[in-house]
Amino acid sequence: MNRISNKVVVVTGGAGFIGSNLCNDLVKDNEVVCLDNFMTGKRENINHLLEHSNFKLVEGDIRNEEDCKTAIAGADIVLHQAALGSVPRSIENPILTNSVNIDGFLMVLNTCLKQGVKRFVYAASSSTYGDHPGLPKVEEKIGNPLSPYAVTKYVNELYARVYYQLHGLEVMGLRYFNVFGRNQDPDGAYAAAIPKFLKAFLAHESPIVHGDGEQSRDFTYIENVIQANHLAGIVKNEKAIGEVYNVAFGDRTTVNQLIKAIKSSLSTFDSGVNSVEVNHGEERVGDVKHSLASIDKAKELLGYNPEYSLEKGLEEAISWYYGYLKNKAHV
Repeated sequence: MNRISNKVVVVTGGAGFIGSNLCNDLVKDNEVVCLDNFMTGKRENINHLLEHSNFKLVEGDIRNEEDCKTAIAGADIVLHQAALGSVPRSIENPILTNSVNIDGFLMVLNTCLKQGVKRFVYAASSSTYGDHPGLPKVEEKIGNPLSPYAVTKYVNELYARVYYQLHGLEVMGLRYFNVFGRNQDPDGAYAAAIPKFLKAFLAHESPIVHGDGEQSRDFTYIENVIQANHLAGIVKNEKAIGEVYNVAFGDRTTVNQLIKAIKSSLSTFDSGVNSVEVNHGEERVGDVKHSLASIDKAKELLGYNPEYSLEKGLEEAISWYYGYLKNKAHV
């Protein structure tokens, strides 16, 4: 894989799920600065990196200019992952979501400009497609946002594009589609579906599926996301700059199919999960019914070639979660 190497790379939200995976991968070949205020990120995700000579933690808030300046000074590339995720949380607390995701984003973007950073790659979101009915989702065709979270992520794209056009800052947005994998928190009210299901099944408890389970998603393993960030960080093709890209596997799976796949993989560790049934609850407000990405643009302009299908990703993720949850149970 083509990789970022011999650079100073700042990862905002570097103690979070995606950010910590990026830090862990990048530190092999780069100087890595992690900026995180631990609002949702976890120290345990980066504790093993604190003694690494290539790693530096700046504990700070992306909404604070001094914190951003401290982290970003001298950087070649900024990978902006910091955000307050979750559609339900944004509906419950739109003010905080807006503050972190828009004010914080703009602060990081503007600091990059002031500090002379060459490249800014940021986490965009598939939620930007909103109510657009077309499948697969193509970058240039979006609908109306269905949640405050989706509004914030679309505003990020608008700001990034303006900074590219006005100032020549090399920006690229990566619209993540339902990312899963190691370090994704299975606890809390806003936990994502896959870690939530895994935790419930391993405890022989019935997970709750919102609606009939026929809603579909393009589940994307973390390794595919890491690949996309590397490629966006190094691409030289001028046509690739200033654009947004879908980052997904390019396949659609219903939640019911997902549960069947999870049970199948988990049963190799614990056969008891086969007898655990699921409970169906009400559909979630603000949820998109179906999601499937076209990854043609990322393939053409970035050279993106995702290697992890849902099944392959689940094998790795389940192995990690099984060890993680068993270890937690004994702490």
